[in-house]
Formats: sequence, C-alpha cells, structure tokens
Amino acid sequence: MQQDKHPDYHPVVFRDRAAGYAFLTRSTATSDQTIEWDDGETYPVVDVEISSESHPFYTGKARTVDSEGRVARFERRYGGGPDQGAGGGAV
Repeated sequence: MQQDKHPDYHPVVFRDRAAGYAFLTRSTATSDQTIEWDDGETYPVVDVEISSESHPFYTGKARTVDSEGRVARFERRYGGGPDQGAGGGAV
C-alpha cells in the first residue's frame, strides 16, 4: 500500500446493545468511546442498531405476515369478494 493514501485501518469493536452482542474486527470507523476487550486491550467501540444477532433474517424470528387478514380487509373495504366474477363489469 502506498503511504498516506489510505485511511487508518485498525481494530474496532462493534456492539449491538439490543442483543447484548459485540464483536472485534478491523475497520476504518472511529469512535470517542472505548471498551476493554476480553484480551485486556482497549479498543474503540461503535454502537449499531442491528447486527446478525438481532436481525430477524438471521435469527429466524421474523414476523409472520397475516396475508389472509389483509385480503379480507381489502375485500371489506373495496368489495370484490369471491361472489363477484372476474372483470366485474356488465355488458
């Protein structure tokens, strides 16, 4: 790497407070806050809102969508229940 052309790449702890999860990696991110890690070293810490520990896609705790309820609500609001034929117009 050429000197003085690249940003400072250093160890950083990313912490997901909602899940109580933190991991140490290398990044160009900076922070004024620090944390003492398991190895006894002090690293800058960046708080994140969502990580792999709290994201529904990774945890398998995704909300189930009530698609049947949505369809029924749409039919109540705008009509077009199962008794109406396709096209809906008279000739």
